[in-house]
Amino acid sequence: MIREHDEELRAEQDHVADLHARLDAERARVGEEYRAALLGTGGSPMERDVQVRASAGRLRRLDVADDGLCFGRLDGIEGERSYIGRIGLRDEHDEPVLLDWRAPASRAFYVATAAHPEGVRRRRQFHTRGRRVLDFTDEVLGRPGDGEQGDSALLAAIDAPRGEGMRDIVATIQAEQDEVIRLDHPGVVVIEGGPGTGKTVVALHRVAYLLYTQRERMERHGVLVVGPNRAFLHHVGRVLPSLGESEVVFSTTGEFIPGLRVTADDSPGATASKGAIAALDVLAAAVAEQQRLPDEPMTIAVGDVPLQIDAATARWARDEARASGRPHNQARAVFAEILTYVLTERAATQMGKGWIDRQDRATRQELIAELRVELAGDDAFARILDVLWPVLTPETLLAGLFSSVERLRAAGADPSWWRADGTAWTVPDVPLLDELIDLLGPDPDEARATDRAEQERRQEADYADRVLEGLALDDEEKDEDLGLSPENLLRADELADRFVEEDVRGLVERATSDRDWTYRHVVVDEAQELSEMEWRVLMRRCPGRSFTVVGDLAQRRSPAGARSWAAVLDRYVPGRWAYRSLTVNYRTPAEIMAVAAELLAEFAPDVVPPESVRSTGVPPWTRKVDGDEELQAVIAEFNRDEAGREGTSTVIGPPGTPNTVPPSETKGLEFDAVLVVDPDGIRAQGPRGVAELYVALTRATQRLGQVLRP
Repeated sequence: MIREHDEELRAEQDHVADLHARLDAERARVGEEYRAALLGTGGSPMERDVQVRASAGRLRRLDVADDGLCFGRLDGIEGERSYIGRIGLRDEHDEPVLLDWRAPASRAFYVATAAHPEGVRRRRQFHTRGRRVLDFTDEVLGRPGDGEQGDSALLAAIDAPRGEGMRDIVATIQAEQDEVIRLDHPGVVVIEGGPGTGKTVVALHRVAYLLYTQRERMERHGVLVVGPNRAFLHHVGRVLPSLGESEVVFSTTGEFIPGLRVTADDSPGATASKGAIAALDVLAAAVAEQQRLPDEPMTIAVGDVPLQIDAATARWARDEARASGRPHNQARAVFAEILTYVLTERAATQMGKGWIDRQDRATRQELIAELRVELAGDDAFARILDVLWPVLTPETLLAGLFSSVERLRAAGADPSWWRADGTAWTVPDVPLLDELIDLLGPDPDEARATDRAEQERRQEADYADRVLEGLALDDEEKDEDLGLSPENLLRADELADRFVEEDVRGLVERATSDRDWTYRHVVVDEAQELSEMEWRVLMRRCPGRSFTVVGDLAQRRSPAGARSWAAVLDRYVPGRWAYRSLTVNYRTPAEIMAVAAELLAEFAPDVVPPESVRSTGVPPWTRKVDGDEELQAVIAEFNRDEAGREGTSTVIGPPGTPNTVPPSETKGLEFDAVLVVDPDGIRAQGPRGVAELYVALTRATQRLGQVLRP
């Protein structure tokens, strides 16, 4: 029996070696294709750019496939055999020799059971290291009780020591997870699950699946992954690259605006009120307050005629500007136009006929046109505009609002918004700044510069047209053999492009530098923490409303977070979002989950804790200390013990506790061992402190300790 197993193992090693040889050959072929595209041989500049990007993407996907290239085999009841792997490979006859894990034919590898074998007789899982097959495990299906246990590969992966980042689960996806990953729903999908259910990694594999099935549609705009903090994003950041997908932007809610990276929290009251959708009314009122009427008439000379701008005139101009529907900075032009009309008409009337040059037979319209030009360049008129309708930026408006009790009161803002340093931005401020970008619009001077650039671009295209016309050949001068003429070789807009510097940045760099970039799909992790205003930002970033939403309402800590998924989503996709729950805990052993479940019953009695799939036999421990000195000694002892073990560990405590990290910084993370310091102190951290403690207790995969203060 052992000899038979060894021979089978050698045969599988030979087969996998052949797959790696095919991978190397394909990588070499695509590499040549990529280098040829870089050299620019043939095609228009746009076509070559598309080819370069496409070849680079294929090359990246091939480069990450070495480790775990093939991880399984399916034997059908009719004797057919399929190998399952990280990517798909074909032979010289274009027949599949390795199925991509996302292909429909691979689904049975994840969902087949003894009761429902899906046409599978045997499922084989390989245990590999690099390009070597170390061993394999067989599960015979169709006859319950036969064969080895099919969860051995899963349990081995779960029990393995944790590294620096989250690992993909491509070889051990479970049926419950696979159903969510392959869910055929084009809009918003909510994945809810308790600690350890794998909802984050399932969401990332869902992205990889969507990119596989809709690559051309999705890759042009990319995918945005939003997480609670940078530590979390670093933890999950290599899952998608390990699956060959790199056109993904990772962001926290404090990084929604290019060039801004905000991490500071706000007070609970300010967080709740800034995050509520009612904040839109505050912002609108704050902008409207800057569109002023003069308390006293303002005097200005037009054509040497002293005139006044009174409140009635300014009110007419303001009403017209607001009715235009333009953002504040663009509506300034309407405001200025009405004032200009009134002032020039009044000036021309007061000048009378004696002011008109009869010799040149100047008309009233010509005089008004001259006065308009004069007024447009008048510094005094510009100063009046700056008082009554100033050009605003989101930063200056919000800073001025935050630092003024009077302006906050006038705008209807919560008093908690006030702070002396208005520009000390917090995370809840970022959606407000983003909203103001649309409410205010760009600076008119910057907009005019953009318009000039576009005008120059059109002029260059016109010049290119004339160049091509000059190069055009008469019919008899065309090459009869090739049938070519200059217009066959180059279009005018392509020639014009030669004068413009090409943007050769990758998608991630372009997307992160462009606030108006829209994504094809968005993943929102720890979604229960996002406020209504943060959801508004994300919906602007994804007009197609294609989202994977990941969260657990029981773990909500933010006072601005979601109370229900319907309250968040029905505003944007009423009745058009799908909900799926994950119920199996793959991370937290039963011994630790029992401790966490007691706490869960206390603050969320209606929530059923996820069922742990394994037990470690290591019970959690609790120790009481008398003071800070003994507390630090226990922490030092824990760190020494864990330093001698393989894997990761952390110490979690209330904010400000020396040598600990707060629970909020561990959300979504996992460690082999966790020491929770002063759990009662964590519980006391505001109305959601008990949820914070629940997070802390469910980070460990092997060992949990608690240290109690007196």
